[in-house]
Amino acid sequence: MVNFAPWKVFMTLGVVLFGFLTALPNVLPADIRKMMEQAVVLPTQTLNLGLDLRGGSYLLLEVKEGPVFTERLKGKLQAIRRSLREAQIQYTGLAVRGDTLTVSIVKPEQADAAIKIVQGSAGTITNIITGGGNSELDVQNAGGVLTAKYTDQAIQQIRQQVIEQSIEVVRRRVDGGGVKEASIQRQGANRILVQVPGLDDPKQLLDLLGKTAKMTFHLVDESVSMADMLAGRVPPGTKLVYERDRTGSGQRQPLVIQEQAIITGDQLQRASGGFDGQSGQPIVSFTFDMSGARTFASVTSDNIGRRFAVVLDEEVITAPVIRSPIIGGQGQIEGGFTTKTANDLAVMLNAGALPAEISVEEQRVVSAELGADSVQQGQYAAVAGLVLVVIFMLIAYGRFGIYANIALVCNLVLLAGLFTIFQITLTLPGIAAFVLTMGMAVDANVLIFERIREERRMGRGLISSIDAGFERAMATIIDSNLTTLLAGLILIATATGTVRGFGVALSLGIVTSVFTAIWVTRLCVVWWLRSNPKELNL
Repeated sequence: MVNFAPWKVFMTLGVVLFGFLTALPNVLPADIRKMMEQAVVLPTQTLNLGLDLRGGSYLLLEVKEGPVFTERLKGKLQAIRRSLREAQIQYTGLAVRGDTLTVSIVKPEQADAAIKIVQGSAGTITNIITGGGNSELDVQNAGGVLTAKYTDQAIQQIRQQVIEQSIEVVRRRVDGGGVKEASIQRQGANRILVQVPGLDDPKQLLDLLGKTAKMTFHLVDESVSMADMLAGRVPPGTKLVYERDRTGSGQRQPLVIQEQAIITGDQLQRASGGFDGQSGQPIVSFTFDMSGARTFASVTSDNIGRRFAVVLDEEVITAPVIRSPIIGGQGQIEGGFTTKTANDLAVMLNAGALPAEISVEEQRVVSAELGADSVQQGQYAAVAGLVLVVIFMLIAYGRFGIYANIALVCNLVLLAGLFTIFQITLTLPGIAAFVLTMGMAVDANVLIFERIREERRMGRGLISSIDAGFERAMATIIDSNLTTLLAGLILIATATGTVRGFGVALSLGIVTSVFTAIWVTRLCVVWWLRSNPKELNL
């Protein structure tokens, strides 16, 4: 017990010192923090308070789900066209106008077969009562002209999917790490309410949310002259797009690309901002999944010398020439980025494309919902809890109670330091987790001290009793804290917002409390034992 390895001493003191240094800026005046920031010698970050404590940015978004139905119907045209040809059904005028797909069947006797093909191109809606499935499309035949629309049930289901997917994409873009505790929730039929604590400029949110971030790769058709492009004359199966304005002049170069995308954004596995190894310019590196990598390798092998365009939200970011086959599923996008725009694009691509366009209905900066009163009351609760725990430990365990209280203070400082350095948002539930952690922090010490008492009552020596107390209480300490940690991890994995924040604070508090209760307390006891104590009043 007395032999506490030097590396353990240095590690324990180093971790505690780290906690004090990272938590220190929270109690320093702003002018001193500014001086520290200029000196670049110590951390200067402070706790990141939540929306309920310090306010933030407010956005009310509306999801434009109408065009989704048109896009989905257009996506079925190629499959329907192929199936009609395979079935040798003569047709004309296959097109999508608004939310309706139309096709004229030349031979009336082939109309029923054509209806089955159109219905089969769509998904099915399961009937809860019968258990059977019906087509998403309602197809009507008027004199050989088939019209297909989504059924009311399909419309409701698609709308629900679009809203839920939009909320999840917005959540990943705004708070991918889950530590900002952004409040993102559905409001009404097709609106999303976004509140981000501590963000004073809603425009920063709009920069992330203003684009659908739908990235596709297309081959360029260079047979079209500039005059035809300016006149809007493009061959069938192609479309006219414009390259991004990199010069700021407002002039964008037109480009004709194949309408059919080589690869779509859903085949993108990962994207990250970085710098080009040769030019040093900011870039976005990307990696495709297995399917996308195979397709990309095949297309680039078959089209060496041709240009291919990287299109983001109908705007060409870059259109390089394919010099050699690109295998391995990796590449990079060079589009005149800054470091910030490259990182923002990577965030949007990783979060996925918004399934529908969103518009901003309202934006403003909101004040704290609970503000100074909540912070003050939380501080009162924390101080009251700390004082009561300290008094109890002193009365119950005497000298060892002092060591437990030292470990308790170190635990709170470490927890505050972790919240500060990782900028985990602190809300009222987080303050509650702090208060709860204070009680849990001495729980391990109580188990150890009670075990030492038992060993002393059985007649064991001082050092032997202390050693047995630390070792034999360890299994109980680990078991009790692991079960609580599991509950915290479940909250982190399944909950959102402030509930998830409570889980983060609780889980971190368990880790720091176990460390301080075992290592810090043990170090204090070892130093006391080395001073040749005569008796233990425990």
